[in-house]
Amino acid sequence: MSAKDELSRGDIDAALQKLPDWRYNSGGLHTVFKAGSARVALDLIARIGDLAEEQNHHPDVDWRYNKVIVSLTSHDAGTVVTSRDVSAAEAISSAAAGTGAEAKPDQVQKG
Repeated sequence: MSAKDELSRGDIDAALQKLPDWRYNSGGLHTVFKAGSARVALDLIARIGDLAEEQNHHPDVDWRYNKVIVSLTSHDAGTVVTSRDVSAAEAISSAAAGTGAEAKPDQVQKG
């Protein structure tokens, strides 16, 4: 993967039209999922881990009781957003919906 795989800001904005669970800031795609309990949050983290292994694309994940904070960038392309991040975001949102976790993308800390 190289910097040439980087999506333009216009491409990112277009992708976000189909990714309502996500926001772009600080050079990456970010979201927060609020789960019904800490146990459900951990289940979501396990699902994200499985997806990461399947896609060989690993997000940064932070767990705070019933909240799972997820950040996506393509480190191997220069820590930028690529189509791999968009695909991962779609899969993660689907996994979160399957656990009943609610996306709270506006709770992402601005950086």
